[in-house]
Amino acid sequence: MKTRRHVVGLHAVEAALQHGPERIVSAWIDAARTDDRLARLIKGLQALGLKPQRVNKARLDILAEGQSHQGVVLEVIMPGELGENELRSALETTGTLPLFLVLDHLQDPHNFGACLRTADAAGVQGVVLTKDQSVGITPVVAKVASGAAETMPVYRVTNLARALSWLKSAGIWVAGAAGEAERTIYEADLRLPLALVMGAEGKGLRRLTKECCDFLVSIPMLGQVESLNVSVATGVLLYEVVRQRRTLTSHHSSEVFPE
Repeated sequence: MKTRRHVVGLHAVEAALQHGPERIVSAWIDAARTDDRLARLIKGLQALGLKPQRVNKARLDILAEGQSHQGVVLEVIMPGELGENELRSALETTGTLPLFLVLDHLQDPHNFGACLRTADAAGVQGVVLTKDQSVGITPVVAKVASGAAETMPVYRVTNLARALSWLKSAGIWVAGAAGEAERTIYEADLRLPLALVMGAEGKGLRRLTKECCDFLVSIPMLGQVESLNVSVATGVLLYEVVRQRRTLTSHHSSEVFPE
């Protein structure tokens, strides 16, 4: 089901204008601001046939629900989250080298938004997360995602283990990120149909989720801290996949698969 949400802040509003202008319903602008950047946004909104409402900062503060709005708030129609049937349908048309991101009980909206933004940049085809104990697409998520919340397919599943089995049945290898894994991401061959599974903040992957993975990988930690923030770790892992895939040639064959 599609919902209406507020998008706040200059960068997020610019992303909405660029990537989903047809979803914009209403706009509110700080009546006291007259700078060029805001003027360009107003011009873009007017080109869509919208008439931004000029209001005071107090009204914007209420609309933004405590977020930093930088003088502009939009109301947009957000795409509805997808379910298990849509995931199974998507797996039938993934192409030759799919890449999915799976989030195991991720709860922090800032981390989720950052993961969506990185997933979009890295060419991920869809993000899978659980219905229970996982964050939804909130206004905070949408702002941090900077447009990716409007474009990235998000599949919410009841049973993650079952969803991972569907991925495997579609010929996709499931790689879990775990600090205790002996093989690092730089030692693993990631040039294959892949679903990367990330654990929750501070907890990592659940035991059952680990058991569902084909193999586990870790990020080398050379300093004093034991782990990275989950959204940072997601970026490191996804871009190692991107780096390795860029080395693929037309002569690459089945030897890419892990032992």
